[in-house]
Amino acid sequence: MVVNALTRIERDSMGEMDVPVNAYYGASTQRAVLNFPISNLRFQRSFIRALALIKYCAAEVNQECGDLEEKQAKAIEEAAMEVAQGKFDDQFIVDIFQTGSGTSTNMNANEVIANRAIEILGGKRGDRTLIHPNDHVNQGMSSNDAIPTAIHIAALLEIRDNLLPALKYLQGELNKKSKEFMSVIKTGRTHLQDATPIKLGQEFLGYTGQIEQAIERLKTAQDRLSLVALGGTAVGTGINTRPDFARRVLEKLSKHLGFTITETTNHFQAQSTLDEIVESSGILKTIAVSLLKIANDIRWLGCGPRAGIGEITLPEVQPGSSIMPGKVNPVIAESLAMVAAQVIGNDITITIAGQSGNFELNVMMPVAAYNLLQSIELLATSCNNFAKQCIAGIKSTKKGPQLVEQGLALCTALVPAVGYDLAAKISHEAHESGATIREVARKRTKLTETELDKLLDPFQMTAPRGIGSSSS
Repeated sequence: MVVNALTRIERDSMGEMDVPVNAYYGASTQRAVLNFPISNLRFQRSFIRALALIKYCAAEVNQECGDLEEKQAKAIEEAAMEVAQGKFDDQFIVDIFQTGSGTSTNMNANEVIANRAIEILGGKRGDRTLIHPNDHVNQGMSSNDAIPTAIHIAALLEIRDNLLPALKYLQGELNKKSKEFMSVIKTGRTHLQDATPIKLGQEFLGYTGQIEQAIERLKTAQDRLSLVALGGTAVGTGINTRPDFARRVLEKLSKHLGFTITETTNHFQAQSTLDEIVESSGILKTIAVSLLKIANDIRWLGCGPRAGIGEITLPEVQPGSSIMPGKVNPVIAESLAMVAAQVIGNDITITIAGQSGNFELNVMMPVAAYNLLQSIELLATSCNNFAKQCIAGIKSTKKGPQLVEQGLALCTALVPAVGYDLAAKISHEAHESGATIREVARKRTKLTETELDKLLDPFQMTAPRGIGSSSS
């Protein structure tokens, strides 16, 4: 018999497999590696942490219920916590494009935790008589309820720890600029055409409101994701688990996580669909659309500097051209725009994944998880970067105020005094002649200079009183 010093033999229900001698994973994981040589995409750190914490708390409950010996439970807990802390991330090697339930990754976790627990007990990896990946580590659970629960927990962790702080930071920076720019008058624009005056600060107040709403929307996602599938096992019936297993595990998990997660009231819905993940992704897409609008406005407002709008200047963070000296581009806003495009694309993938199950199980959980977590991560990092490297350094220019007096939409303020038709004629003549609204109004109306000053005061137009709204 030839012994390979680089591998060892591990076993699962299908028989023997050679695995690398130093690996903590076992036969089921190795089969998945051979079956799915698709990409270099792997589950994110937050997902591995969530899944390991589920195994940790499950071991505690199984010991309390008498289903695990104390020494087995303690070893599994220690091993699971090490996995949760990231000490074995290099052992999670299964491709995202795998079995649609995520069973391969669940077994990857079970095997790594089992072999590490065996080691803690003084045994040799692969000795299933000490710790069995299915009978002990996975006890009371199925991939079909553990994996969707881990997805929800991972998303909740990323939202709480990264995305919400990033959005609040961006909101704060936008709000600072809104206050700073409230004394800066400029021309409003609708349909990309000149409209009545607006304060630059009011424009930024709109951006601030978009982020404020994004934060509010995330609360809905958090509420939906906090209901999890654990306890349904294979098909939602809870076969091979204790009736109070999920509740007790989730109570312990909630203490570890610092937020409350509870068992779903309908396991058949929770395991056969990804509806909460689809909804959460839709919220992330909405946030991405808001950010794309802000990024594009910032690019337009800063375009030029001489041949464009040029009402603001953006921080100069790098040379903008390999051929044109002195050119500086809005690269931070461009980066954010690309993130928004990626998140919108991820939502399409998640939408397809959400409808891709038959009867009692969704079978696109891994790709939905990957895209959801990537969207959260990308939005968090790009919001931080946009706030720090772009918004915080924006300055107003003199160009906005200079253009206001030349703006044709000033004629709107004349309507209460002279009527719509005459105001329209004044605007048309000003456009044809190149004169200002004020100059034409002096000739075509009986308004005094004092009355014109009052009517055409652009700051008064930004907070009108007693004037009905009209179509843009």
